[in-house]
Amino acid sequence: MIAYLFGAIILKKDKYIILEVGNVGYKVFLSRQTLSKIPEGGENIKLFCFHNIKEDGSDLYGFLTNDELEFFEILNNIRGVGPKAALEISALGSLGKIKDRILAQDERIFEGIPGIGAKKAMTIILELTGKIKLLSGQKKSSADPAEEALIQLGFSHQQAKEALSNIPLNIKNMEERVKSALKNLGR
Repeated sequence: MIAYLFGAIILKKDKYIILEVGNVGYKVFLSRQTLSKIPEGGENIKLFCFHNIKEDGSDLYGFLTNDELEFFEILNNIRGVGPKAALEISALGSLGKIKDRILAQDERIFEGIPGIGAKKAMTIILELTGKIKLLSGQKKSSADPAEEALIQLGFSHQQAKEALSNIPLNIKNMEERVKSALKNLGR
């Protein structure tokens, strides 16, 4: 299994790149978002890879971070979602935004992805909600107890950080920081 590649971009197309690693060219499928972040060609990049082996061939899917790869693998393991649909879903925005929209049960997130209607979208959201919470639970907790309190109240990490960043530095008490952050969040 190919899990990681480091090499020079030889060719960049709409859905994939050819990456030269040790005088061998690998065709690696990337999301639109990832493709927009990488240079046109000649420069070295590193990619975490998912190697999809099928009866009639094999495909490589590339990701800039291990977190993106893990999210793709979760999506790919959902019944009815294959690697190409998982790659399209992962191209919908930043990993944090996608997770937030799924946790908010926003079924419109999948609009425009071929083969995913409203019914399949809800199935995916239901399966992902538990898995994302599990995945988030495995990460180390925040060093800021006020941020953790806001997360426990149902806000995302990003929302909590943004709200706390707008609080005056002279407020040190955790309870006061949480109250001020809630005011910033409109609650």
